[in-house]
Amino acid sequence: MNWFSDVFAAFQQQLFELVAPWLYQLGMGNLLEDAYAASTWLLVGIIQIAVLLLVIGPLQRWRPAEPVTDHATIRTDVIYTLVHRLGLFRVALFFTLEPIFNSSIGVLRTAGVGTFHLDQVWPGVTDGAIASFLIYLLAMDLAAYWLHRGQHRISFWWRLHSLHHSQRQMTMWSDNRNHLLDDVLVSVLLVVLAQLMGVAPEQFIVIVALTQLSESLQHANLRLSFGRIGERLWVSPLFHRVHHSIQSGESNYGVLLPWWDQLFGTANFQAHYDPTGVKDAQMLLDDGIGLWSQQWRGFKRLLGRA
Repeated sequence: MNWFSDVFAAFQQQLFELVAPWLYQLGMGNLLEDAYAASTWLLVGIIQIAVLLLVIGPLQRWRPAEPVTDHATIRTDVIYTLVHRLGLFRVALFFTLEPIFNSSIGVLRTAGVGTFHLDQVWPGVTDGAIASFLIYLLAMDLAAYWLHRGQHRISFWWRLHSLHHSQRQMTMWSDNRNHLLDDVLVSVLLVVLAQLMGVAPEQFIVIVALTQLSESLQHANLRLSFGRIGERLWVSPLFHRVHHSIQSGESNYGVLLPWWDQLFGTANFQAHYDPTGVKDAQMLLDDGIGLWSQQWRGFKRLLGRA
């Protein structure tokens, strides 16, 4: 994979060289390091969108789980995806929550609280970048499983997360169809956990990118199962569609690995494709097809006014 790293670094450097002069002209030269990190997320997002268009999109057209009838809501989901994958959401977090987060970490460091490195708990066994990456991938995915259960089981959180499940025409663009407050809460908790566990920045980027691509495939309008064994090794479009199913109830919270659902008794390996949506249709009746109308309705639900 060295060739890929070299090509990626070359494109990132060219992109950064275009941005850096503008930062100096705007008097924001102190943000050069952050701009370089932002260029990483931008390139990762561009690669992800290319995979969506060139790989997952054709698969959807080849074996759709259901006919496509609601193009308007899908177009809104595309906007959600572009906002998240091209880094706009992360830029907003940077200017709002990053200073608070960095100050908190600084206080802990001043108090003598160092970073715990999970991958060093088993010296000798975890030597090497691959072993370290796999340990953090497992730990982050386990945390994501419990956060996902919280989104469904905690009432105020479900009022936000229900927007994600209100899509009745699920496609590869549906992963990022979330209320922004829901995204902020999940992102902050995962970033804090990654910091506490000692996940390196480059590892965190790869874990997030891999997770996002896998989730795009899981949400695809795709009639695809990984088979009796594969369904129990990695979350498939069929496994995750069951999670979004109106009929199947609360199950299949796994983000990457269905292992946690099997371990904690929430797995459902049914072999048929049900309609997606939420049972309480009245609660989500006409959220609107626009991003801002959906965000406003979700906020009103959070306050108990919708």
